[in-house]
Amino acid sequence: MSEICQVCGLVKELCVCETIAKENQKILVYIERKKFNKNYTIVEGIDEKEIDLKDLARKLKSELACGGTTKEGKIELQGEHKQKTKKILINHGFAPNSIEVR
Repeated sequence: MSEICQVCGLVKELCVCETIAKENQKILVYIERKKFNKNYTIVEGIDEKEIDLKDLARKLKSELACGGTTKEGKIELQGEHKQKTKKILINHGFAPNSIEVR
């Protein structure tokens, strides 16, 4: 028997909780200069309770071929990847108008 989602009560395969959560996010993507003048692309504003940040960070790092981490509710990616990050987030189901690139 399949698992049942605690939030919506549907079977995990049919659960739409994460899809709804992705549409309601207000995401900010910007560049921050850190130690040794290295640039990092910061993705913040994603709710950790509804979306798995570590899994999303792993997908972003894989598709951008860069290093990175998750700290304090933010995803830090090594290098300048603002526009590419926005495209990848849109491909993963986030609403284009909810992603702000500075």
